[in-house]
Amino acid sequence: MTNPTTNPTEPNPKPYQRLRNLVLALVAVLLSATLVWGLQTETGVSSLETQAAQATPLEVALHNGKPTLMEFYANWCTSCQAMAKDLGEVKADYENQVNFVMLNVDNTKWLPEVLRYRVDGIPHFVYFNAQGEAIAQTIGEQPKPILQADLEALIAQQTLPYANQSGKVSAFQAKVKPQSGEDPRSHGGS
Repeated sequence: MTNPTTNPTEPNPKPYQRLRNLVLALVAVLLSATLVWGLQTETGVSSLETQAAQATPLEVALHNGKPTLMEFYANWCTSCQAMAKDLGEVKADYENQVNFVMLNVDNTKWLPEVLRYRVDGIPHFVYFNAQGEAIAQTIGEQPKPILQADLEALIAQQTLPYANQSGKVSAFQAKVKPQSGEDPRSHGGS
């Protein structure tokens, strides 16, 4: 009885199949790793990190006489990532007319701004007029045409069509003051 692995007239497919399977597995692992790495290290104008690095510093933006769009974002935010490409294109179109500021909510340096503008969801956009006054806000993903319409209105110093306006509050001064020695909790009673 002859052993099939030693029969010279009949080739043994097992070593070739094993080698082929090993090569296919290695290629699949390499392609998968390349795809995952490529998605995580997105380069170009649409990357959040790239945009943040190119953004105008907040202290400059609020005092240089140009209107400003400030974005609160996080690298892990899927809505922020989804908007990155469109926002990058909008920034390229309007960079000479509008300041673009990006504040990462994971950086505790921006906690005073997060509290001041009541950021409770991201992406959160705050629109500032040329004098550095916050005039409107939006929260969540914004389609590119809506961003463009709001920026056009911001530049033209008009009401932003798709943003929640921030109004001015009156400087109310009460004319009635408690008389000295009177307990304000008594409501005028003895």
